[in-house]
Amino acid sequence: MQISEKYTPQETEQKWYDFWLKNNYFHSEPNEKPPYTIVIPPPNVTGILHMGHMLNNTIQDILVRRARMQGFNACWVPGTDHASIATEAKVVAKLKEEGINKADITREEFLKHAWDWTDKYGGTILEQLKKLGCSCDWERTRFTMEPKLSQQVVKSFIDLYNKGLIYRGYRMVNWDPEAKTNISDEEVIFKEQNGKLFYLKYKIEGTEDFLSVATTRPETIFGDTAVCINPNDERYAHLKGKNVIVPIVNRVIPIIEDDYVDIEFGTGALKITPAHDTNDYEIGKRHGLPMIDSLDDDANLNNHGLHYAGKNRFVVRKEIVKELEQNDLLLKAEDYVNKVGTSERTGAIIEPKVSVQWFLKMSEMAKPALDVVMNDEVKFHPEKFKNTYKHWMENIRDWNISRQLWWGQQIPAYFYGEGQDDFVVAETIEEALILAKEKSQISNLEVSNLRQDEDALDTWFSSWLWPMSVFDGLNDPENKDINYYYPTSDLVTGPDIIFFWVARMIMAGIEYRKEVPFKNVYFTGIVRDKQRRKMSKSLGNSPDPIELMEKYGADGVRVGILLSSAAGNDLLFDEELMLQGRNFATKIWNSNKLIQGWRKDDSIKANEADQQAIAWFGNQMDKTIVEIADQFEKFRISDALHLVYKLIWDDFCSWYLEAIKPNYGEAISTEVYDQTIQYFEELMKLLHPFMPFLSEELWQNISERTIENALVIAQQRKVQDYDKELIKQFEVSKEVISGVRNYRQSKGISPRESVEVFTNATSFDNENLVRKLANIEQIHFAEKTDKPTFSFLIGGTEVSIPLSENLDLGEEKIKTEEEIKYLKGFMMSVDKKLSNEKFMAGAPQQVVDNELKKKKDAQDKMVLLEEKLKTLS
Repeated sequence: MQISEKYTPQETEQKWYDFWLKNNYFHSEPNEKPPYTIVIPPPNVTGILHMGHMLNNTIQDILVRRARMQGFNACWVPGTDHASIATEAKVVAKLKEEGINKADITREEFLKHAWDWTDKYGGTILEQLKKLGCSCDWERTRFTMEPKLSQQVVKSFIDLYNKGLIYRGYRMVNWDPEAKTNISDEEVIFKEQNGKLFYLKYKIEGTEDFLSVATTRPETIFGDTAVCINPNDERYAHLKGKNVIVPIVNRVIPIIEDDYVDIEFGTGALKITPAHDTNDYEIGKRHGLPMIDSLDDDANLNNHGLHYAGKNRFVVRKEIVKELEQNDLLLKAEDYVNKVGTSERTGAIIEPKVSVQWFLKMSEMAKPALDVVMNDEVKFHPEKFKNTYKHWMENIRDWNISRQLWWGQQIPAYFYGEGQDDFVVAETIEEALILAKEKSQISNLEVSNLRQDEDALDTWFSSWLWPMSVFDGLNDPENKDINYYYPTSDLVTGPDIIFFWVARMIMAGIEYRKEVPFKNVYFTGIVRDKQRRKMSKSLGNSPDPIELMEKYGADGVRVGILLSSAAGNDLLFDEELMLQGRNFATKIWNSNKLIQGWRKDDSIKANEADQQAIAWFGNQMDKTIVEIADQFEKFRISDALHLVYKLIWDDFCSWYLEAIKPNYGEAISTEVYDQTIQYFEELMKLLHPFMPFLSEELWQNISERTIENALVIAQQRKVQDYDKELIKQFEVSKEVISGVRNYRQSKGISPRESVEVFTNATSFDNENLVRKLANIEQIHFAEKTDKPTFSFLIGGTEVSIPLSENLDLGEEKIKTEEEIKYLKGFMMSVDKKLSNEKFMAGAPQQVVDNELKKKKDAQDKMVLLEEKLKTLS
């Protein structure tokens, strides 16, 4: 088939993606083949494709396509996450634009808006993944809020509650005043901030004296219920048992003692605000202090804030400092840098807040989940993340699983009274009624007497079940899909969600299936710009992946993003690499065009040079296939691509095609042509996981294919033994050829001008090939020449080329003398190092051996140059 002049990805990509979909190549059903399963880390339903997604999903697609071509029944399950906080924020913002306040509508009305929004925008990122070439089983697309998955979340909650692992408690939480929900400790990002340390005067009751107390948050004094000193602090021994008056508030509070107080920090006296500080909350519990919550859900002062009621906490901070100054209640203010907790989702500064929440006990579940990682039942790639995982699992805290949101899985708890424990947990309100009657002993309770908990579950409580829930594993634990596809094979994700998701999936898998959810976890790096900044919309340093694919082609972008992505290390994005990816596509396209341009002739037999090239390349390819398999085993996907890149660009295009290329205007042996096409097809199979569109286009172009013979399902060449000696011999041949080519290049000699060669060797391996590629007219084995020569060494083999008559011998003499001078200086520096006793005593033997080799090589070259100089004199 005639190939077009240029490769145009825009015309090719959609054509082949539609072809793959039409013929259902990506769909998987349980069969007799071994399964290879990946579940996608479900992107937020609100999301659009960014560079992190590009890297992550390119790697997943490479793994899946390769598995499919290695005889596995590959199943890649796609889907999206309902993303409670992010989606609710977007819906609230949309309603606000329409003049609707969330507080003015019912939960049902709000959820209708949320579902409308999800239906309209929810599939965007999945459609974008198709542009990238992702070979997901789209028939299996899942959404964490779809009925079957929601049902499994509810089942899990009820099961864990009945086991005594889920409980409801009054605790200090991290309150996000922007999202208006609490968030888990893992979702709090601590950032350094410049602030002030304010020294306030707390007057001692009944005196004019005062106690100085330092705080960074003067707006919280409305919740103060004590001042605490260290019992060993002699400065305050006279104040034990006394009371102080809270500035402005004028409330009398006790001075208490607790070892928690750091004598060295501030003044050594600590104001205790149990409702607004985690540590104060614990002290308050120990000392039975009252709790005064002076902030509302928007982080505005409430009625406890007196004349500041209704004002934002940060506005109050500025205003109260002025009032304190005016009333001589501020001793001083100092600049102070402290770490402030912020919400990962909204960036808002977290406000510690006491409220009733649902928690999941983690210590029992954490131990087996730690063991399976430490004993490599689940392997982490790179392995360094095991330590991060171990530290977190050994210091794990109970998981706060409730969120004060409407969008999400509503907690299946039903209240029948006003008491703290007047609730039951059930799948439906009808089941709840039966349980409520039983628990309350009130026989005339009705459905109308029950109210479901308003809170939704943390989004991660849905996604921790993902490897099981996508196969309906909790609803129907013995169904054929869960028993065939679970545990999944590999998980590709970012290290930033190792705790949120990876650890919890392992816990859930062990809890519900008694086995781990995946065998390998590959942690990708973070995509950064050249200044090492994390890519983000706010910095404006994140390119649009769709625009990149339109410019360089999906294959070019896939290759480009992998070329700079070593396992587990951050990726420094450089658009030049996308260009390199596109250039690679062009190189492959042109090599195929070159082959197609050759005329075959059955009457021509393969010559020795052809046979030598064919034998070498077959073995070189087998060697590379072994190396590629090893890199995939280690999850070094970028290194595997580099091997494919080198095999095609260097070995096939630069050496093999040059070796078998017919002279201009002449035909090629049909035998050699057919073997070359066969090699090219094997290369397309190796390339396909990395560059699926280009490889399928060329594969289909080479010859007519049936649907059963599409490249996407073709089987790659198996790992097999190869002739190491033959490859080694060819490497020497390449050095001879390169040496001759270097002579021509350095002396400005035309490649068409043939040369004669003198050598101390008795023969050359691949002699015919060397003659052809180096354009050597005659080789004088075991012979020297008195003529002026260009000489080089390959190990112990000396190769000399008589200089062309067109060369200026005087200039050549000057250059040779300069080379000898340089080598003498170099040898002196090596000798100096080798005669240094300190160096010789401390250097490893390998380093010493390298220096000795440098010296010998220089000496051998010096002998050649001095002989050459004699011929030039």
